[in-house]
Amino acid sequence: MTGLDQLAVLAAGLGAGILTSTVGVASLLSFPVLVAVGLPPVVANTSNTVGMTPAGLSGSFGYRRELAEHPGVTAAVLITAGTGSIAGSLLLLWLPGSVFESVVPWLILGTCVLVGVQPRLSRFVREHTGHSEPRLRVSPGTGVFATLTGLYGGYFGAGSGVMMMAVLGLGTDLEFRTVNALKTFAVMASNVVATIIFLAIADLDWRAVGLLAAGSVIGGYVGSHIGRRLPATVLRSLIVVVGIGAAILMLVR
Repeated sequence: MTGLDQLAVLAAGLGAGILTSTVGVASLLSFPVLVAVGLPPVVANTSNTVGMTPAGLSGSFGYRRELAEHPGVTAAVLITAGTGSIAGSLLLLWLPGSVFESVVPWLILGTCVLVGVQPRLSRFVREHTGHSEPRLRVSPGTGVFATLTGLYGGYFGAGSGVMMMAVLGLGTDLEFRTVNALKTFAVMASNVVATIIFLAIADLDWRAVGLLAAGSVIGGYVGSHIGRRLPATVLRSLIVVVGIGAAILMLVR
């Protein structure tokens, strides 16, 4: 990589770190930059996961107050996202890199719609199922979908944060700021597990990893403070707009 390439990767790490803790589409920024500077797609994917792990760690630290409010849900997210990531990471190394390419944009579009309509949809579900008490635990069904989201996060990860927000937003009645914190924590859990696997058996570009990590650790922490202060309606709107835009870009590229 040239000096300009390295600067671009560092900036991508910073920007993607902020996105990790806010709108949840970080890899849609950082992964294309790694490919653009010459990394093969699979190496770019594995290096991106390892390099973005500090963003999840610093972002989760920034959201530590929100995560401590519901320790049971936090533990459930850790287990489901981490378990799913094991399978996803291994699939990345075993399957052709193009397997999910055709469906990823549609997955992101679908989950953006769910995030947008989640308040009304959750209210409709409560009214028609007789649940008067707020749902403050992860049900078995929500756990299954959270595990599948973790699997996707370990495999590719682009938009996995948005998907986790949709799963938790529909499966629980937690405040939106808490769901956003849990989403960041889920991305962290998925990336940590995938990183352990990739360090053992995958090819990595250590220069790219280091540059991404340096930028993302700052971006993740900064993003957590932005995400906490934004009104829920504004943050939800940003997630939907950015997610739809990213999905469209993936469809037309």
